[in-house]
Amino acid sequence: MRTVGTSPFGLREAARVVAGGGVIAYPTEAVFGLGCDPLDPDAVLRILEIKRRDMDKGLILIAADFGALLPYVEPLPVERMAEIRSSWPGPNTWLLPARPETPQWLTGKHDTLAVRVTGHPAAAALCRAAARYGSHIGAGALVSTSANLSDLPAARTALDVRRQLRDAPDLLVAGRCGAHPKPSTIRDGRSGRVLRG
Repeated sequence: MRTVGTSPFGLREAARVVAGGGVIAYPTEAVFGLGCDPLDPDAVLRILEIKRRDMDKGLILIAADFGALLPYVEPLPVERMAEIRSSWPGPNTWLLPARPETPQWLTGKHDTLAVRVTGHPAAAALCRAAARYGSHIGAGALVSTSANLSDLPAARTALDVRRQLRDAPDLLVAGRCGAHPKPSTIRDGRSGRVLRG
């Protein structure tokens, strides 16, 4: 597994790997994530295989701004979106109605998709770089699922990623995770109900 830092060069290289169909590991607000182009089914299936995760569970997408997520989700009424958008950028993931064309490899068995506008500087810069190198609408969004084997603790350091996943990702972006002690809170966008605290 090649390793780069969170310098502009490293993030550009990570974005090129994503645009080329690769899988990367990168720091987020609390833990390392595994990421790829959400519209590349082969890359998404590789992530699911690496994690040993059931596709039915669905995945999270992150972006540096909500506009990059709009190709995948339908906004809710203004009053609901006001609460959601006031929680971003930050470690708050919301389930929003998936657009009919959003692939099932992202939504799993659900009619919603989990999305977050990340508050982690390197993750946000990586999303912006992915937007520059991507060739489709919504290219600024990345899959973001914890970089660990299912049922094992989430990786909080680059060393943790290497220990659990060996050389499975194509590229490791070595940097510090944010100070949050556990992965992002997940809420239902329609009701506000906390699904994962």
